Parts: sequence; structure tokens; C-alpha cells
Amino acid sequence: MSGLQCLATEKIWFDKHRYDEAEKCFYEGVNGPSTQQQQSSSHGGDQELVSRMKSLELENQCLHKVVEEMRAALQKLESRVVVLEKSPAPAAIPCAKAAPVHAAPVKQVKVENGDDDDDIDLFGSDDEDEEAARLKQERLDAYAAKKAKKPALIAKSSILLDVKPWDDETDMVKLEECVRSVQMDGLLWGASKLVPVGYGIKKLQINCVVEDDKVGTDILGEEITKFEDFVQSVDVAAFNKI
Repeated sequence: MSGLQCLATEKIWFDKHRYDEAEKCFYEGVNGPSTQQQQSSSHGGDQELVSRMKSLELENQCLHKVVEEMRAALQKLESRVVVLEKSPAPAAIPCAKAAPVHAAPVKQVKVENGDDDDDIDLFGSDDEDEEAARLKQERLDAYAAKKAKKPALIAKSSILLDVKPWDDETDMVKLEECVRSVQMDGLLWGASKLVPVGYGIKKLQINCVVEDDKVGTDILGEEITKFEDFVQSVDVAAFNKI
């Protein structure tokens, strides 16, 4: 009998290590992991706990440092407030230096002994009052003339209008010509552009500058909507004071 035939007749368990490993896994699943694995897992958890405690200690030290700095800054502020409260307040600075007031000269009246009292002038002449009134009137006239020469401030506004057509077949060039044909005193047209709305329809967005006392948005909208063949509606997109 050859050696291979002998080995074939022998009852040898070649896959015993596979069955041992399967049995070990089964009992670990039933009874839990072995003591060595539990010790290794607990050791890893302890290391994580220690690292977290160290990080917390570092954060605690940083917080203590920040608190000390804030406390020192607060003490400085309190000391400055105490110094400011103790120091006297400075005297108010006058807005303008008062002009010296000169007393009006009093005309001395010479009294002569005599029977005629009509010649005595106790209150002086009226020429001084007339001179003062004339100077005052001249100053008022000069101030009024200076104020009249100063140009008056004209309130203006910049308006951005959205002019919408009826449909996509509306001639937008003709629509813009109709809008710009609206002319008023205090109205100045500016730049314009076409903005897509949807479904091939575009609206005209045009800018204008108006004088508030002469032109209003309501009047402007009414004038533009008179072109019913081209204009469907007019909306104010933006309104800014200049």
C-alpha cells in the first residue's frame, strides 16, 4: 500500500482550527467578549477619559486667565471713574464774546438863569434818534437784498418707472417714444432699458428727475397711461430724494 493510500485511510481532522475558531466566536457571542478584550477596551476608555480631563483643565486655566484680565480692566475703569468724579467740572465756554455796551452820550444841558424856560432843551435833539433809525433801516435793507440774491433750494427726486406693454407684439420703440413725448415743466427724462418679464414680454424701465413742487408721480402716471394702444400700466420701481 502506497503512502497516499495510507493517508486516505487515516482519520485525520485537518480543519480542526476552523471549527475551534467558530466555537470560540459562538461562546463569545453568548457570554460576551473575553476578559482580555474587556480589559483592552476599558484601558482605551480610560485613556480617552484622561485626555478629555486634560483638555478641560487647559480650558479652565484659559478661562481663569480671561477672568483675571477682565477683573483688572474693571478695576482700572473704576479708578478712572473715581478720579473723574473728584475732579471739578470745567467752566462752560461762552459761545460768543459779548460785545461791549456803550452808553448813549448824554447831551449836557446848560441852564441859564432867566425868565424864558422855553429855550431850555432837557432831552436833547431828535437828530440822534433819526440817525439811529436810518442806520437800522439801511442794515435791514442790506440783509434783505443779500437774502434775495441767495438762490432758493429746489427739492428734486429721482424716479424709476416700470412701463408694461399689453403683449409681446407691442412695439417697444414706439412705446418709449410715446413716454418721452410727455413733457412738463420740471421733468427731465434719463436713461432707459428693456427688462424681460416672461413669455417673451419685456417692460420699459426708464429713469427721470422731477421737481417735487411741479411734477408728481400721479400726474406723470396719468399722462403716460393716456397712450392706451401701447401702455398697459405704469408702476414706480424706485423713488429717491436728490
